[in-house]
Amino acid sequence: MVYGLGKRLQEQRLLKNLSQKEVAGSVGVSASIISNYESSERTPSVEILMALARLYCCSTDYLLGFDKEERDKCLDVSMLNDEQRKLLQHFLLSIKHK
Repeated sequence: MVYGLGKRLQEQRLLKNLSQKEVAGSVGVSASIISNYESSERTPSVEILMALARLYCCSTDYLLGFDKEERDKCLDVSMLNDEQRKLLQHFLLSIKHK
């Protein structure tokens, strides 16, 4: 097991106000498997880890403990429509180059 992975998975789930059952449904496993991941009894496959990172809007590096500052880099845009996301991306790219 990767040290701290279970804790970070649980932390991210709670930050998103999701139940283990909701997470399980989103990534295609049972709630008991999510519980096992969070208690460090099991390690998710690469595919499941990627799905969890997408769901939690963070990188796999953060979940695995490589990037400690990931939470400061994450912006939840799930409430935006496609046009709003494009406008935000354009804006962010414009200020990045200044």
